[in-house]
Amino acid sequence: MTPPRLGVSMLGSLPAGVTAPRYDRAALQAGMAHVGVGAFHRTHQAEFADDLLADRFDRWGIVGVNIRPPLLAETLGAQDGLYTRLLREDDRVEARVIGSIVRVVDSAEDAAPALAVLAAPEIDVVTMTVTEKGYCHIPATGALDPGRAEIAHDIADPEHPVSLPGILLRALEMRRATHGRPLTLVSCDNIPANGAILQSVVGALADHRGGGLAAWIEANAAFPGTMVDRIAPAPTELDRRFVVERLGYRDEAVVVGEPFRQWVIENRFAGRFPDFARVGAELVEDVEVFEHLKMRVLNGAQTALCYQGVLAGLEHTFDDMADPLLARFVRRMLVEESVPTLEPVPGIAPLAYVDESLSRLRNTAIRHRNHQIATDGSQKIVQRLLNPIRDRIRAGASFDLLAAAVAGWMAYLVLASERFGRRWTVDDPFAGRVAAIADTAGADPRQLVAGITAIDAIFTPELSGNPRFTASVAWHLAGFIGPDPMAHLARVTGTAGA
Repeated sequence: MTPPRLGVSMLGSLPAGVTAPRYDRAALQAGMAHVGVGAFHRTHQAEFADDLLADRFDRWGIVGVNIRPPLLAETLGAQDGLYTRLLREDDRVEARVIGSIVRVVDSAEDAAPALAVLAAPEIDVVTMTVTEKGYCHIPATGALDPGRAEIAHDIADPEHPVSLPGILLRALEMRRATHGRPLTLVSCDNIPANGAILQSVVGALADHRGGGLAAWIEANAAFPGTMVDRIAPAPTELDRRFVVERLGYRDEAVVVGEPFRQWVIENRFAGRFPDFARVGAELVEDVEVFEHLKMRVLNGAQTALCYQGVLAGLEHTFDDMADPLLARFVRRMLVEESVPTLEPVPGIAPLAYVDESLSRLRNTAIRHRNHQIATDGSQKIVQRLLNPIRDRIRAGASFDLLAAAVAGWMAYLVLASERFGRRWTVDDPFAGRVAAIADTAGADPRQLVAGITAIDAIFTPELSGNPRFTASVAWHLAGFIGPDPMAHLARVTGTAGA
């Protein structure tokens, strides 16, 4: 007998051990929209909203919008916006059905459905998780990248946008022309100063549009910065099978997360905004110190480990952390070089945060694949590795361990080139350019580094023109593309022959 599929008809008869929404979902109305309804949103912002609705019911349901694949209609849409959130920590599993998403909209082929949602007068808040490259910015500077094809399209045809900045701008223009209600736009992606960058790219397009639109946005929209945290790997067939075999129903939209979660939001809004502080979010005046802490410690560790883990032949983050050599390297990198670049963070001891972060990465139930974390690395290394290296250079301090992490990223892309046998497939906006550099430079690490650091969308002249930096990265890269990359890492950590 085929088990039933999750939907509203099941809410009153969920199996024991599965928590249902603790409010009248039939009465829930939308007040928010979210762009990019992937695993992270469903384990993070949607769960916060679910908590808030249970604590104080109000018009804060979410309309989920995807402007890129995958499509939602056959998964989340077919389940009335309901899905199971599994929290996993080693052998412990906690199941909960989240009800805060009231409906979903697919808008990958045509922006019109997304625009209809974002411009609607009942929507007061738009949140988004679209990955770093979705902002169409230059990672090294944060400015709008006019070289992106979708940006050129949106400048030429602003009424039929295809990029996230273009869609948001058009929605704001439609709001101005129809009802004039204010809007708070909240980036929940791991980019530094995410609110400022979102405001910058939308504002740059508004300047092209003209007609006073930029001034109206300045007066009627807010772009608060945020820091979001919860490890949420892509769900697998094993997770879907778990729901069927252990919970007795089918769920094509199940997501998995760790118990830890954090949301820090800049206290700057236009109009109504949910009181997420009631359910654990932190409203602060300055998000930047929280951003730097998380990006340079937790995310920096993830980025360093994922590339070196692939070089070591390992699959998941917890495999990396179970390797004494990788675990020793990443802790030394964080403690000796990353943490000293941080400003004090209220209520958080940096070394305790390092230990907590590394403990989270050891969670064997969170099957976060190295190749998944490695995706779009060129969009991530600036804030996670290059900015702390820049700070160390300015302080006249060592950065050799951070440089090894940068070399790991380079090795990952270089070894995926045809010249080096295409050892794996990579997903990175600059993969083709790095492959072309490898085809020209061959195995000469200095030429490889010179070519890659010349990519000014990633590396500023302060780094590409610094001989200490380029020499250190080249030395590490030579070791990582050589016959025994882990022997090189052992030399770096002082454990060779141990």
